[in-house]
Amino acid sequence: MSIKADTRTAAERGLSRSFRLKIVGKGALVGLFAGAIVTLYRLSLSNAEKLLRFITSSINQNYFFMALWFVILILLALIISLLVRWEPYTASSGIPQTQADVAGHYDLPWRRIILAKFIEGTLVAFAGLSMGREGPSVQLGGMAGKGIAKLFKTKRGEEHILVTCGAASGMAAAFHAPLTGIMFALEEMQKIFSAPLITAVMAAAVMSDFFVSQVLGVKPVLSLHFVSNLPHIDYIIVIIMGIYLGVLGAVHNVGMFFAQDLYTKITYKAPFTRYLIPFIAAGIVAFSVPALLDGGDAIFEIIQSPFVEPLKLLVFLLIGKYLLTTLAFGSGMPGGTLFPLVVMGALAGTIFGRVVTEITGTSYAYVANYTALGIAGLFAGVIRAPITGVVLVFELTGSFSSLLSAVLVSIISYLVADHLNVDAFYEHLFAKMLGRHNRDDYDSHIHASEKLLRSHIVSAESSVAHKLISEIEWPAATLVVSIDRAGTELIPSGNTRIEPFDRLVILMDEKTEIASQNILRSLCAEDDVFDLSTDE
Repeated sequence: MSIKADTRTAAERGLSRSFRLKIVGKGALVGLFAGAIVTLYRLSLSNAEKLLRFITSSINQNYFFMALWFVILILLALIISLLVRWEPYTASSGIPQTQADVAGHYDLPWRRIILAKFIEGTLVAFAGLSMGREGPSVQLGGMAGKGIAKLFKTKRGEEHILVTCGAASGMAAAFHAPLTGIMFALEEMQKIFSAPLITAVMAAAVMSDFFVSQVLGVKPVLSLHFVSNLPHIDYIIVIIMGIYLGVLGAVHNVGMFFAQDLYTKITYKAPFTRYLIPFIAAGIVAFSVPALLDGGDAIFEIIQSPFVEPLKLLVFLLIGKYLLTTLAFGSGMPGGTLFPLVVMGALAGTIFGRVVTEITGTSYAYVANYTALGIAGLFAGVIRAPITGVVLVFELTGSFSSLLSAVLVSIISYLVADHLNVDAFYEHLFAKMLGRHNRDDYDSHIHASEKLLRSHIVSAESSVAHKLISEIEWPAATLVVSIDRAGTELIPSGNTRIEPFDRLVILMDEKTEIASQNILRSLCAEDDVFDLSTDE
């Protein structure tokens, strides 16, 4: 009896207008907190990169100091490996770990992760590794959301929403692109679209971007130009470009996953011995091709005037950037791959545009269009988040003219990469991480088993519509505890008939949540899902 009373209270709270108002307010607070952390992170990385270029340019050709720099790089690799041993969940970009927290697999220690990730990212930038700030910013933002959730002592379902808000805030602050942060959180982190979730995430992303604008200014991280839209007769070229970028996206993922598997064979003194490889490579590049260092800002300066540089140089930069990023990523180094991916997409698009204009004789001005389309297409082919890629290009160009061709190239790239049967980048990392880590590992990070409430809308065409509850084969360890029908809450029994557009509130066990959710989504065939939870 007490369980039913507690469950009803949670359902009423979750479906009430006051709860939705509160979650938006908390989302905005998460945005401010996450925006502050990521702003400091961006400033730290920027200063580290400036110091790196000053030092390496000053000691170039001085072999004693060059040798001393490699000693420093080895020490940096050691420090970062010790930090990762201290907090293992900071390895790699941090996006899969944040996804796992949102999905309920992990309960990440937010204080330790913020501290360790901040220091690790700064040292990685100082060393010049080909890694970006976006992945770590997503994790830092997610942990900021988790900190706010702990402050308010929220239930797990609400905590997951605030972590998602933080992830959106981190992406928005990193790219100075709030719409991109919103879409990334919904498309990649949650994979669902519901009004309460969207409004909370929007509030967080906007507040985060507002904070960044006040400190760093309103200038975008990258400034891309988009000439007036391509003539429709040229859209066959855009389709060809989508195929080209889809293949590149698949190749990108295959190489990254292969490098990751190779690094796992290095077990002696890991992860230090693994980290030595990208650190030494970064040292060599610092004195030979410094444009390849860090995320790739220097490459964008070259792309801004692509006609000055030979086409072979652009191809060399694309291959070099990919190889250096693969060396760093495969080792499990704390750092992101999104910004290098954007740089590689811009290079791939510029190369394609140069070739097209030389073959067809069209205006060289349109190369800028192909540069922007390269980002959207490669983003869709690698991450399989085509909407996020399109929104990112829109925010970077500030042009509505880019939308039609960006959508087309993203769809084609997505379909081609998917047809080649290569895993999406973060989905692969997420699945591999869950397979590699047992849920009993890191006991201090995992919650005891909880009972969760999940809300599902019944569509008119679903298999459960018009059936009695007793006639439906529900997932194991689940119970329909409440039905919201046109604003009226019903306490169901086995003889209750489910009607289209009913909102079912279902109690389930945390340990079987993923499997249960998949079955329930199939049964209800819904588009609107809003998660709630209560303690056991």
